[in-house]
Amino acid sequence: MIKIKILRFDPEKDNEPYIEEYRIPFKEKMKIIDALNLVNDKYGANIAFRSSCRAGQCGSCAVKMDGEVVLACKAEVKDGARIEPLDLPVIKDLIVDRGEIEEKARRMRLYLESTGEGLQKIRPEDYMDSKKLRSCIECFSCIAACPVIKESSEFAGPYFMNYLSKFAFDPRDKANRAKKGFEEGLYCCTTCAKCEEICPKQLNIPGDAIEKLRALACKQDIGPLEAHKKVKKLIEETGRSVEHIKEGFIESLELEGENPKLGFFTGCLVDYRIPEVGLALLRVLKKHGIEIDVPTKQVCCGSPMIRTGQTDIVKELVAQNKKALQGYDAIITVCAGCGSTLKNDYPKYGLKLNVLDISELLAENLNTEDMKPVNMRVTYHDPCHLARGQGIRLEPRKILKKIKGLEFIEMEKPDQCCGSGGGVKSGKPDLAYSLGKKKADMIKKLGVDAVITICPFCQLHIKDSLEREGLENIKVMNILELLDLAYNENGTGKDKKT
Repeated sequence: MIKIKILRFDPEKDNEPYIEEYRIPFKEKMKIIDALNLVNDKYGANIAFRSSCRAGQCGSCAVKMDGEVVLACKAEVKDGARIEPLDLPVIKDLIVDRGEIEEKARRMRLYLESTGEGLQKIRPEDYMDSKKLRSCIECFSCIAACPVIKESSEFAGPYFMNYLSKFAFDPRDKANRAKKGFEEGLYCCTTCAKCEEICPKQLNIPGDAIEKLRALACKQDIGPLEAHKKVKKLIEETGRSVEHIKEGFIESLELEGENPKLGFFTGCLVDYRIPEVGLALLRVLKKHGIEIDVPTKQVCCGSPMIRTGQTDIVKELVAQNKKALQGYDAIITVCAGCGSTLKNDYPKYGLKLNVLDISELLAENLNTEDMKPVNMRVTYHDPCHLARGQGIRLEPRKILKKIKGLEFIEMEKPDQCCGSGGGVKSGKPDLAYSLGKKKADMIKKLGVDAVITICPFCQLHIKDSLEREGLENIKVMNILELLDLAYNENGTGKDKKT
């Protein structure tokens, strides 16, 4: 027997939603829909839910199981599972009202607008970008899962951006989809990829739809936002996406002309904003007998430009980094955004590198013998570009659990976007801080001494968000800084020079 919990609500007679618990016989690979039917048959519960094709093609049966959006016909039910409707107005029980979304789609004219002229000149390859986006089954899972929609009425949502992009890159369509996208909050997306993660058809909405629609908007002088233009100008002038306001990490080093097999890609923020992370990396690797080189000619990876659609300078950035990073067996990163860009975007520009996040390098080979106890209570924030962009979730946790004296506790939603990505931090600061507050609220409940992450963007934004909420006593640290504490006698990480 297994136990399942179902959120019940009939607006016509119930004041509030309530949970009902049922026990049903366990069957191997039983789907949620099978469990719901079994509950109705066994208990006469009359639970309302949608079901049609039962093959993952119609999208009508989307629900939430334990907080995650799934198709009831495809997801296997778990013992103790909590089944709820999507975060949309409830008609009854698990059936939600899809009318508002469907009406908005009609108002946005989400259908092909074509004159029929010149179709004979269109080649199959002209449809490729559009074809990638055609598998949407309108389950609206992406809308229910999107963290931005819950904080902003300006953003139409990933479902609408996917459709706008599908038509924008269909050579038959004549409407101005980039302009419409801009009006519907195109630059509100943090590119956290939660929509891609839960999409039953695995549509890459951030990369294949939103970022490409932003690039089209830039070509048509519709986008980007003014703050994004300033970042581009800075990269063009200095090679970095942030201003040089103090001695950078790279220029502070006394390089000895060694030729290690590992190269360190610092990223802009580690180099110019939090060089202590880079210095901690060097000390920690020294404790592991690992030599690493820091290429001096490296520049911004280009992530801010790709995410905001300013792709015209990315090719040159890739070319410069190709020269700087050639000859190494592997490139080490301590920035989720840089790592994801080097791994996932650079191959599109003809450059494949062996890139390792620092947690991948250390997780199975961590030196615990030289550690001193770190008597702290910490939680971990999963950067979007690490957890979803690189599929790295377990490695940081393995490291944390091996640190002596450390008490590690998970927050409610460790992989929920903090709001710093996709150009939102600079272009939509109010939205960024609204998302940051949600993260700060999760952290506040835990009574921790520090939040650990592996992304400078997340690190600085979460720090800002905690301070805005009066929680400046909670530290925000890169995992390298925490390891540095464990390997240093006075616990400061400052008693030894590199």
